[in-house]
Amino acid sequence: MTDAPAAYQVLARKYRPATFADLIGQDAMVRTLKNAFEADRIAQAFLLTGIRGTGKTTTARIIAKGMNCIGPDGTGGPTTQPCGVCEPCRAIAESRHVDVLEMDGASQTGVGDIRENVLNSVQYAPSSARYKIYIIDEVHMLSTSAFNALLKTLEEPPAHVKFIFATTEIRKVPVTVLSRCQRFDLRRIEPETMIAHLKGIAGREGAVVADDALAILTRAAEGSVRDALSLMDQAIAHGAGGETGAEEVRAMLGLADRGRVLDLMDLVMQGDAKSALSEIGAQYADGADPLAVLRELAEITHWISVIKISPDAADDPTAGPDERARGRDMADRLAMRSLTRMWQMLLKALEEVAVAPNAMMAAEMAIIRLTHVADLPPPEELVRRLSDAPPAPPAPSGTSGATPSPSPGGGSMQARPVPGGRTGGAAPAVAAASETALARFHAFDQVVELIRANRDAKLLIDVETGLRLVRYVPGRIEFQPAESAPRDLAARLAQRLQTWTGVRWAVSIAGEGGGATIAETRDAESDALRQAAEAHPMMQAVRNAFPKARILGIRTHDEVAAEAAAEALPEVDEEWDPFAEE
Repeated sequence: MTDAPAAYQVLARKYRPATFADLIGQDAMVRTLKNAFEADRIAQAFLLTGIRGTGKTTTARIIAKGMNCIGPDGTGGPTTQPCGVCEPCRAIAESRHVDVLEMDGASQTGVGDIRENVLNSVQYAPSSARYKIYIIDEVHMLSTSAFNALLKTLEEPPAHVKFIFATTEIRKVPVTVLSRCQRFDLRRIEPETMIAHLKGIAGREGAVVADDALAILTRAAEGSVRDALSLMDQAIAHGAGGETGAEEVRAMLGLADRGRVLDLMDLVMQGDAKSALSEIGAQYADGADPLAVLRELAEITHWISVIKISPDAADDPTAGPDERARGRDMADRLAMRSLTRMWQMLLKALEEVAVAPNAMMAAEMAIIRLTHVADLPPPEELVRRLSDAPPAPPAPSGTSGATPSPSPGGGSMQARPVPGGRTGGAAPAVAAASETALARFHAFDQVVELIRANRDAKLLIDVETGLRLVRYVPGRIEFQPAESAPRDLAARLAQRLQTWTGVRWAVSIAGEGGGATIAETRDAESDALRQAAEAHPMMQAVRNAFPKARILGIRTHDEVAAEAAAEALPEVDEEWDPFAEE
């Protein structure tokens, strides 16, 4: 009878770190734990948090081995470098140590599970190890009752008991538990560290994986070592024993060539809808997922936006030299406004593609929208064009663009259109009409009266309080906005004046040179009267007697005399005596 072949062990389990020295990318946590072990300041409870695959459960087991390691000779104490050969180390590594209990918080969530696995045994001393250690994975899944049952023991555990919790959802853990634990946040692994780690494991496995393929795997893993090793395990199998290149990895993951995605982005930003649709169609025919293509577009948009702010971001280790050069070039050419607009539209497109019955159709519609808005001018360019444009003529009336001709009966005249719709005297007539329409607005005061006559109260208030006039000629207004002026004052004023006069007005904004607003000029006289009243000795005496008194109104001598005259009875020529005889 032959022995069964040993079962294959995936790379993520085969190369799981056994000591802190094997743990990559978590230098701050390792340094803190080493110092705590050396100073014999080991906390009673640890809480490890971070994204998937960064080593939370692995770190918990390493801490458990370090606390219970006795060394090869059986005389060692707690250490951050467990030997891995003593019985406690080997039993913990194989998950069979009786004093190290691992509990899955996702499947054992109730208070009964906590009572059975923890509370009923916590008071008993360890049978063979130095410490009795409880490792609870996905601790955030415990119920509220389970957390409450654990609180007292977690706060004052026996000297021989240690707790180690691991979670990916730290915000779901009650603060009463957080305050009783020493927390460690495990970071995402940096791309450079991840690529070097994958390259080393590939070499030990005797596999040949191209550097650009490792970069794609690292980018897809998003900082998770377990994800990266699982993907590389799959990529090695996909390469069938030969060299695994970038093309094989892209085909395996359903990704588009990043260089072709950059080509697609160039076409989109140029507004070339036809070529952009052809490019995404070709990528789809080559096996790229439309959702993955749009996600790559979003990632590149974010990357280029960051390069514009921080040029050092172009040195991304997961990008090739050609991609870095193209990223810098795009960052120099593209405006931040266009990139942020594309980012927002891509986020919306990703939602649509995910729920659309046909992902490719939704992706094509997204590309059409992106190319349509790519060549839109910025708002300041639109304002400049409107400001520099000459006043437009009013809409032509009934017989404009036609010449009169006698009717067959010799009676009334009919308008006969001239070929081309233009006449020799049309332009002078339009200019004369514009000048006539603007003739009654020789001063800005007439413009204000026009606003008041049309009863646009909001515009009137904005003009009186927010407009500092710099220059005015009929048909053109240049002003400096006051601090209280709304941002759309120029556009609203131009639109209302064109509506009321039938002539286009050019309203522009200046940075300086404006005078006082209408409201400031109007209020200057009342302010002077108020200051004079405040300086009057009688008013000062009132202030001294009544400090909280305030002036409600001021009337001048002329106003008082006018009011008295208006209220007085009219004078008569002679007094009437009712008893006088007629």
